[in-house]
Amino acid sequence: MLKVLKSGFFLTIQDLGRFGNRHIGVPVSGALDSVSVKRANKMLGNDPKDAVLEITMTGPTLQFEATTYICLSGAELSATLNNKPIDNNQVIRVNQGDILSYGKLENGFRNYLAVKGGFKSEEILGSRSQYYPVTHKKCLKDGDEISFNEIQSFAPSISEVKIKNHYELDYLEVDKGPEYDMLSDKQLESLFSRQFTVSKANNRMAYQIEELITGHDTTMLTSGTIPGTVQFTPAGRLIVLMKDGQTTGGYPRILQLTEEAISVLAQKKFGDTLTFKLL
Repeated sequence: MLKVLKSGFFLTIQDLGRFGNRHIGVPVSGALDSVSVKRANKMLGNDPKDAVLEITMTGPTLQFEATTYICLSGAELSATLNNKPIDNNQVIRVNQGDILSYGKLENGFRNYLAVKGGFKSEEILGSRSQYYPVTHKKCLKDGDEISFNEIQSFAPSISEVKIKNHYELDYLEVDKGPEYDMLSDKQLESLFSRQFTVSKANNRMAYQIEELITGHDTTMLTSGTIPGTVQFTPAGRLIVLMKDGQTTGGYPRILQLTEEAISVLAQKKFGDTLTFKLL
């Protein structure tokens, strides 16, 4: 069992998502940075779909009530185990009573905590990912407890990796969206020749871009959207849908982020800059 002593800014249980329900309006949800989640689970010998904790901006304080092995990945949030610094992307044994804490945000925006065997919260529609009102709670709060299997011994095939973190990338790889061809030469030049800034309006549903490009007067029927769809409003606003984003929308869908690009964007915060790179 893992006990939440302090929940931090926004702490949720996430796996890779809730698939097959978009026709009834249920978002995919799941971890925003699937690259980090897959890496942490792989190092622990877990299934890629095993549930982890997604930790946003300000980390929690967590107490382990059983022995297990953990791996952190994603953003650097000055993590400590029993007040001793620990690094991302390494397998670490934790014992009953150990306390995992987080400090200053150094790089990125979202950190992921994986345990050997994954967290064992309730599955709803084939996923453990928290998304209210599909799940009973929007996020974890102080005093909550999350189950995991006690593991006394584990010999990882890889105990530590050194990588170039994707949160350092300053571009998003994109494909053409269904309404890409509506864009004029001037709009295309603005889209691919300039740097954009993440606005204050960013969360698990969508990221808005601060700068506008030349708007449009195109009307269209409400159509399907998926995580990574870039919507283009008449006023010239770019809105990138994320994992909790709506399943349909009435704005032109001009670009589509790759799964890796969604992970890159998930590690950006207000004021960070980026460009779009067409594949």
